[in-house]
Amino acid sequence: MSGELEQFAPIGLMVIVAVAFVSAVVFLPSLLAKKRSFGRLKDTAYECGLPADTQTHTRFSVKFYLVAMLFILFDIEVVFMVGWATVFREMIQSPADGGIGWLMLGSGLLFIAILEVGHFYIWKKGALNWAPSRPAPPSE
Repeated sequence: MSGELEQFAPIGLMVIVAVAFVSAVVFLPSLLAKKRSFGRLKDTAYECGLPADTQTHTRFSVKFYLVAMLFILFDIEVVFMVGWATVFREMIQSPADGGIGWLMLGSGLLFIAILEVGHFYIWKKGALNWAPSRPAPPSE
């Protein structure tokens, strides 16, 4: 039993050293450093020597979060497609796979088609428009 546990000794030692290092980095500065005290003016945001024009925590538009979620969705599509393309090259060149390479091509194209339908839907709904459309100026 002790022979089996000896192989985990380097990993245990590494975990102990990592925890000790993180603890030292986090807690030693607060123990060794002087306590700083600032006033309310010193803690405000600094903008080129002038008082801040706006609050430091402004609210973002909902469009920002919508575009961020859409980016994540289509970024995950790319991750799936890179893995699919890597395996597809091997499958299409191997005659012993029983023709599964062409089935993979069809399923990959179907996957892209479904995602593009969603892409066109959000485009038509205006989810990708950052600025609201302005009315045309009156003509004279």
